[in-house]
Amino acid sequence: MEVVAVLGASSDPTRYSYKAIQMLQEYGHKAVPVNPREKEVLGLKVTPDLKALAQSGQKIDTLTIYVNSAISEKYEHEIISLAPKRVIFNPGAESYALEKSLKHNGIEVENACTLVLLRTDQFERKQPT
Repeated sequence: MEVVAVLGASSDPTRYSYKAIQMLQEYGHKAVPVNPREKEVLGLKVTPDLKALAQSGQKIDTLTIYVNSAISEKYEHEIISLAPKRVIFNPGAESYALEKSLKHNGIEVENACTLVLLRTDQFERKQPT
């Protein structure tokens, strides 16, 4: 079971971030929603931002991003200090500058759809051989 932070979590069932939280739970992962404007998503308490998440001491395996690059790039230092093993940029959230910085700091980066990765059994991180 991975602990997966969802940046841009939404309580709107039509949003992909909502569907990702739902599916992560369905597949046995612990979803940690992150959004300053939400209080609860699918019964989970929402963390307002990545700084608060880092301060909570919660270990994050994967950060999946559902915000555009103008927003995510502002969180560069918080993402690095959170030190997830992997960051997934979902479609529309890609950021070459942030990706380059994360890789430079030893964080695995994937440009993919979390929902597709889960449904096709590709979500689990591949362990180095």
